[in-house]
Amino acid sequence: MHKSDEKYREITIDKGCGGDSDSPHRDASQFPKVMNRPIHPPIETHFLLPPPPRKEAEKPSSLGLKSVLSYPLKVRDSLKKLGKSKSMERILEGTHDPKDEQIVQSFRELLFLEDQFPAKHNDYHTLLRFLRMRDFDLQKAKEMFLNYLQWRKDYGVDAIQKEFKFTELAEVKKCYPHGFHGVDRSGRPVYIERVGMVDLNALLQATSIDRFVKYHVSEQEKTLNLRYPACSIAAKRHIASTTSILDVKGVGMSNFSKPARYLFMEIQKIDSNYYPETLNRLFIINAGSGFRMLWKILKAFMDARTLAKIHVLGSNYLGNLIEVIDPSNLPAFLGGSCTCADYGGCLLSDKGPWKNPEITEMLQAISATEDTNNEGNVDLASGDALMHDMENGKSKEDMGKEERGMSDKFAPQKVMALEASLADTNKKIDALEVALEDTKMVRLLVTSKLVTLLSRVQMGSQRHFVCALGVIVDESQSESQT
Repeated sequence: MHKSDEKYREITIDKGCGGDSDSPHRDASQFPKVMNRPIHPPIETHFLLPPPPRKEAEKPSSLGLKSVLSYPLKVRDSLKKLGKSKSMERILEGTHDPKDEQIVQSFRELLFLEDQFPAKHNDYHTLLRFLRMRDFDLQKAKEMFLNYLQWRKDYGVDAIQKEFKFTELAEVKKCYPHGFHGVDRSGRPVYIERVGMVDLNALLQATSIDRFVKYHVSEQEKTLNLRYPACSIAAKRHIASTTSILDVKGVGMSNFSKPARYLFMEIQKIDSNYYPETLNRLFIINAGSGFRMLWKILKAFMDARTLAKIHVLGSNYLGNLIEVIDPSNLPAFLGGSCTCADYGGCLLSDKGPWKNPEITEMLQAISATEDTNNEGNVDLASGDALMHDMENGKSKEDMGKEERGMSDKFAPQKVMALEASLADTNKKIDALEVALEDTKMVRLLVTSKLVTLLSRVQMGSQRHFVCALGVIVDESQSESQT
């Protein structure tokens, strides 16, 4: 590996996948501050897999708020008890830092108590990303998270994933070369843009700004839901961020026209506000004097946390890139050895683990458990078995036969586990019903006491009225006798 003269002061990158004995914690003193805000290490360092196998957590016995919130809200989560192997779960979930577990749980409770806990997008990693972006300030993270949920609803993000078709992609890439290409040395996806080759006029003829922004959102969703999980399986460690390269050769103030400014700010706003903590590191290469003047303006639109992850380099950038990315995953036009000739160029290939049929098959099996139209449950342990068989060179036909046999073999266990899960749910429902009955009894007692009190008040008023009436009658009789 080539060594770079440049020292990355902002963040420390862990290049292993569990070799360190100590898991990282949020110690602000370990990382420098930018504008008095701590810069946390890459998010994956919280999910590194430890060498020894984890002990299975004991089943919670408490029926309190924490237990209710910890109970799985998604079919996928509930299926963890139905045979999902520990190794597959550990790869996709990573090892949670206890401090993060605690604050994420507090975040869930805050949302629940304020009746703002969503049915979707409530998983550990999503909540942690918003907490990290707001330096673990619960109120600020809550505001940002709720804005994110409202934006998804208003912008129709779920519909974009299912219905939006960017048919002009081939034409767009001719005037705006960009795309994902391979992974870095830690297994993160690598994203590349050749900004200096952008023809904005041609881009606006090929598509509109609104459609390009929708395409960007669809790509962000694809990265979260496909690229990161696929990279996690391939690297056997949790992956949750991207390494990006922007080639700005020839870019200067003249490139920053009004449409370009609008497009840049829209994408920057979406990435910062709605997809926080997904950038691991950004290399801006071939930065000349014109771009450096432009950079002073662009920095004003970025937060300090993002700026700390950006490295602006000149033409002597190759050593820095090779330190982080293997040459086989670098296109030839950046000094690497890859050409992707079969695809017409590296930025047209979308090369990466997410293109591996076996990996995508596993991910489709996992995501199928969340599909409400799916009539059967999927045993996620089969995904781990498939990954193991891939490593041992078994054919897909053989794996298919074994998988069908395994599915039949574990069918009774699935049913029993599902019954146990439903029994737990019934217990929680019974507990809530008991609590509700207790509440009703308290209300009845309070109402009874109020009625009794009012009756006493009314009786006292009546006695006072009768006494007063008696006095009046006595006085009248005395006057008549006189």
